[in-house]
Amino acid sequence: MFLRVLFMLLLAMNVGVASWLYFAPRSVETELAATDPGIARLELLAERERPGEAASAELAEAPAESNVPEQCRSIGPFATQADMRAAMNKLTTRVRRIQYREARTTQPRGYWVFIPAMASREQALGVARQLSARGVRDYYVVTAGDQQNTISLGLFREQANAERRRTEIAGLGFAPQMLQRTEDLPVYWVDFAEDPQRPVNWREQLPDLIDLKEQPVACF
Repeated sequence: MFLRVLFMLLLAMNVGVASWLYFAPRSVETELAATDPGIARLELLAERERPGEAASAELAEAPAESNVPEQCRSIGPFATQADMRAAMNKLTTRVRRIQYREARTTQPRGYWVFIPAMASREQALGVARQLSARGVRDYYVVTAGDQQNTISLGLFREQANAERRRTEIAGLGFAPQMLQRTEDLPVYWVDFAEDPQRPVNWREQLPDLIDLKEQPVACF
């Protein structure tokens, strides 16, 4: 009996406490000010500008890229690698890209005056004796190689001297010929790509190399 009364008493107390918590008036929460009275509120730059406006401003400040296609040129020929590398050193900072390439060229080495090869060595020696009899001393009978049995009458750097020699021998009753001698040599070209709005005056940078030529090339 006592336990039942104690249980009913505790139940009534719990119900009373729950009712008071539910129906009790709630205190009004006051929001504290972000700053003290009279002091302006700090405002972030991101809060002041909307995202769309900030992006538009950045695009407006960015420099516009040129749509004009770049141009590529080649200058040369350079006779030596030293000249080629000196030119590249002067132009590298003034162009977008630069490279060099090697080519081959045929250059004259002088002129050869000769009497064409005979059918046999005996015939060549016979013509040589005829030259000697007419006072010609500086000649040579080729004894081997592609020009065997040819009579060489001299090598000349200048064409005028070679023609004078040929005329002299022809006046003695022979039929000499003149051949220009050549050699195959390497030469070098420098290719570079540039901004057409800022062309490079390469002749101003290379005033000592007056024999250089310029030609357009495909961009690389």
